[in-house]
Amino acid sequence: MSDSKFTAPVVQELLDSELSERSPIPSLQEKILAIRNSLRPGQQQMADWQSGPLAISAVPGAGKSTGMAAAAAIAIARQYERSSSRRQLVVVTFTRSAAANIKAKIRKFLRDDLSLPQTGFFVYTLHGLALNIANRHSDLSGLQLENVILITPTQSHRFIRTAVEQWIVNNPDVYLRLLEGHQFDGEETERLRRQSVLRTEVLPELANTVIHEAKSSGISPELLREWSKQTTDEYAILSVAAGLYEQYQNLMRSRDFIDYDDMILAALRVLENDSARHIEQNQIFAVFEDEAQDSSPLQTQLLEILASNREYQRDNSSLPTQHSALNLVRVGDPNQAINSTFTPADPIYFRQFCEECDRIERLATMDRAGRSTRIIIEAANFALKWINNQWLATTKTNNKQQIPDNRQVPFRLQTIRPVEVGDPQANANPAPVGKGLELYTPRDIHHTVELLSQRVIELFGEDPTKNSAAILVRENRQGRWLAEALTPLCKEHKITLYDVGERDRRSHVPQEILVLLQFCDRPHSPDYLKAALEALVQRQLIPTQDLNALASLPEEFLYPGPLAAPQPETVQKAARLCRNLLRARLELPLYQLISFLALTLNYDQAELATADKLAERVNQQIAGNSSMGGMLSALSEIVSSERFEPVETEDSEERYTRRGQLTIITMHKAKGLDWDYVFLPFLHENLIPGRFWVPPQSQFLGDFTLSEVARAQIRATLHEESVIPDVSQAWEVAKNLKTSEEYRLLYVAMTRAKLLLWMSAAQKAPFTWSKPDNLQEQAPCPVLPALKRQFPECVVNLAAMSKQV
Repeated sequence: MSDSKFTAPVVQELLDSELSERSPIPSLQEKILAIRNSLRPGQQQMADWQSGPLAISAVPGAGKSTGMAAAAAIAIARQYERSSSRRQLVVVTFTRSAAANIKAKIRKFLRDDLSLPQTGFFVYTLHGLALNIANRHSDLSGLQLENVILITPTQSHRFIRTAVEQWIVNNPDVYLRLLEGHQFDGEETERLRRQSVLRTEVLPELANTVIHEAKSSGISPELLREWSKQTTDEYAILSVAAGLYEQYQNLMRSRDFIDYDDMILAALRVLENDSARHIEQNQIFAVFEDEAQDSSPLQTQLLEILASNREYQRDNSSLPTQHSALNLVRVGDPNQAINSTFTPADPIYFRQFCEECDRIERLATMDRAGRSTRIIIEAANFALKWINNQWLATTKTNNKQQIPDNRQVPFRLQTIRPVEVGDPQANANPAPVGKGLELYTPRDIHHTVELLSQRVIELFGEDPTKNSAAILVRENRQGRWLAEALTPLCKEHKITLYDVGERDRRSHVPQEILVLLQFCDRPHSPDYLKAALEALVQRQLIPTQDLNALASLPEEFLYPGPLAAPQPETVQKAARLCRNLLRARLELPLYQLISFLALTLNYDQAELATADKLAERVNQQIAGNSSMGGMLSALSEIVSSERFEPVETEDSEERYTRRGQLTIITMHKAKGLDWDYVFLPFLHENLIPGRFWVPPQSQFLGDFTLSEVARAQIRATLHEESVIPDVSQAWEVAKNLKTSEEYRLLYVAMTRAKLLLWMSAAQKAPFTWSKPDNLQEQAPCPVLPALKRQFPECVVNLAAMSKQV
C-alpha cells in the first residue's frame, strides 16, 4: 500500500472533521496538528492512527521512537478529549533503557506540546507487562512472587545440567545410542571423551535451545513428543529434547523457580479467564509495540489479547482478517532482526503481520531517514539488494518462479530514502566527512590498527569533544584485542577509549570464580575440571586444546604416573596451573581464596574491584558457617539469581555515544545507537556470514548439531509447514537462518554511521580470535568486494598512502 493511499483520503478527512467539531478544549486540535506537522510523512502515518490494526515498517534512522512517542501522545490526547473513562495506552518495547527513553519522550510531548497531564499511559518491557498482569491476578496466574525466584537459564546453568543428568539416568538406551554415534570401536578413552562431550556440551545445548524455543511458543513437552513421532532420524532428536524439557520443568516446579517465559505463560493463564480478561482489556484503549520484529509467538499472542477491541470489530465487520478487532500498532524493521538464532525471536511473525495489514490497507512505511549522509545510505541499500540477489541466484532450483515468500530471503525489500527538503530534523542527511565511505584492504590485523589509529587521530584532531566514534566488532575477543592495541594511542592523544565489553566481562566474575572454586572442592569431577579449564582458556591463560580429552581422566591429567605417555607442553601448562589452584586451596585461608583466584585469572583493575566486592559479600553471608560448602552455596545463589550485578542505568545509550569518546562495542549491542564515525574492521567471510560448522569434538554424531536441527524442526512446525524437515533439510534451514541473520547484522552495523563509514578486511587475520597471533590468509566478507566494485571512488589506495607517509 502506498503512503499516499494511506494519508490522503483517510487522514485529511479525519483532520478536517475533527477541526470542525466543537472541542471542550478548542486549542487541543491545533496542538495535535502542530505535532503532526513537525513529523515526517512516515511518522505522520503513525500519528494519524485512530483505531484498528496498523503495521509500521521502518528503515534504520527513520525516527521510529520519536514517531511512536508523538503518536502515543496524540492518541492519549484524543482519548482524553473524547472519553471520560480512564482507559490507558500501553506502550511495549524491548529493553528497560528503551522503555525509559520512550516514556520520557511521551511525557515531554504531553507536558510541553499538549499542556496535558503526564498520565494516561504505561510503558513496559514485554516481560514487565506480563509480570504486572500475573501479579495482579496471582490466584489465576499461579505465581506467588514472594515465594519464587527468577532465573535466566543458560547452557551452563545448574538446572540445565541437572536436567541432563536426570534424563541420562532415566533413558540409558537412548543415551547409549548417542554415545555410540558413528565409528565407535568401544575404546575406553574415546568412550569417556564422548561422554564428556554429550554431558557438558551437546545435551545442555540441546536442552537450552529447545526450552527457549518451545516455552516461548507455548509448546509443552507432551506436544513436542507428539511432533517427534513425525520424524525418523536415528537419534530421535525431538524426543530427546522433549525429555530434557520435561526434566527441566519438573526441577523448576519442585524448587519454585521461574524463567522469563513463565512470566508470559502466567499472564496468558490469567487472560484465559473471561472476567480477568475483560478487566484487563477494559483498562486499555490500545497497545503500541516497538521493535516488533523481535517478538516471539507468545509475546505476540499476549499483546493481541490485550489490544482486542470488540466494539471496533462490530463496527468494521467487513474486515477480512483475524487482526481486524485489534487496537494494535506494531512498529519494527524486519531487516534489523538480529536475535533469532540465539533467542526465540522470529521476524517472520512481524512480516506476516505487515502482509495482513497490507491486504486491508493498514500498512505504513517509514522509509525516510535523516541519520546518515547519502553515500552511507546508498551503500546500505546496495548491500541489501546485492545480498538478496545473491541469495536468489544460489537458491533458485527446479525452475520455480522466483518470487520467494518472506522467509526465503534475508531482507524485506525496503529502500532507505534521504529526507525531503524542509525536513524538521536538524542537520538531516549531513554532509560527509571525506568521501563518507572508506573501504580498506590492510595487509594484516596489525596494519588494520595502524590505519584505524591514523584515521582516528585525524578525525579527533581539531576538537576531540566535537564528534563521537565507535568501532563495531563481531565478537568480544576482537574488542578486547583492539582495546589493548589502542589504549596507548588514545592516552597519548587524550581520546577517551570506552570498551563496552569490559563491563560485560566484569559481569562474568562471579561465574568464573564459582567454577574455579567448584574444581578446587572436587578436582576429580570431570565436569568441574572441564568448566575450570574452559574459564582458563577464555581468559587466555592456557592454550586452546581438546578439553574433553583432559577432563575425561582427571587424575591422569593432574598427576600423571611414571608409566603415562609424556604430556604435550600445552597440557603440561594447563596441569601446572590447575595444581597451583589446588595447592592454594590447601594453604590459604578460606576468606582469601576469591582474591587469589581473581589474581590467578589475571583480572584488570575493574575486574579485581568486582572480585573484591564479591568476596566481601560472600564472606559476610558465610560468617556463621565458614566452610567451602557454605561459600559454594552462597556463590551459586548469587550466580543463579543474578542479584549481584547492578541493573543497567537509564543513561546507558549516552555512555556509549558520548562526544570525544571512541567506543568499542559489538555489532549486536550497537543496535539502536549511532555515531558520527563508525569503523567496521575485520570483515571476513569466516565471521560474516560465517561458516555453519560442527565442532570437531561432536562430529561423532554426524555432520550436524542436534540443537540446530531441533530448532529448525520446531520452527517449521510453528510456521505450519506441511512436513517436519528431516535432519539434512533442517540443517540446511538452520544454515540459511544463520547466514541471513549475519547479513542483517552487517546491515545494522553499516547504518549506525552518520558522517563516515570505515570498512576493512585484512588479507591476513586469525582463523579464531582466541589465537590472535596465528595469522593466515582470510577471504573478505562477500559484501566488501561488491561494495568496492560499486563504489570504486571510495576504495582507499594504501600504496599512495604509504608514499605520502
